[in-house]
Amino acid sequence: MAKKTFISYKYSEAKDLRDKIVDSLGDDARYYQGETSESPDMSDETTDYIKEKLKDMIYATTVTIVIISPNMKSSNWIDWEIEYSLKQIKRNDRTSSTNGVVGVVMKYNGGYSWLRNSVKKADGHTSIQTNDDYLYEIIHKNRFNQDPVEYSCEDCKTVNALTGSYVSLVTEEDFLKNPNKYIDNASDKSQSTSNYKLTRKK
Repeated sequence: MAKKTFISYKYSEAKDLRDKIVDSLGDDARYYQGETSESPDMSDETTDYIKEKLKDMIYATTVTIVIISPNMKSSNWIDWEIEYSLKQIKRNDRTSSTNGVVGVVMKYNGGYSWLRNSVKKADGHTSIQTNDDYLYEIIHKNRFNQDPVEYSCEDCKTVNALTGSYVSLVTEEDFLKNPNKYIDNASDKSQSTSNYKLTRKK
């Protein structure tokens, strides 16, 4: 079943990837609630006006897709959008559920080593090391937060890339090939938040 989605991203460096993600949704793009290339420019609007519009967009969604780009932390909105996505917001007689969140890592300078490197361990297994300096704290704290932890390898204490963290990171190439796989995974985790130690405030 298609999920209502919102994309959080830094406009100046990730709008093209935003468009690719929306295109990759195919017919399910009609459930996308965020900005598109056709959206009106809100850059001259007040902060309060923009915030209310963003709240309206996010409130009706179940999954937030965050584009992880090199300069995302200079955005005025991304960490707030993630925080709002993770909250349970009451409007009139309805309370929104906590959104699932998936991070799509943008390809930069031909690859992903700017954020993530593969490291071979002494036991022969390979693990991915992430440079958390590029991530907001609210993303970092919602990684590797499964409770109780389920190891995919007991010997090297590694966890499943998709279920071991509430906010999973996936490359743009993998996401664009099969967006529903990652959107559904994020949605599934939002239905079992008790299995994660969630940090809801930035």
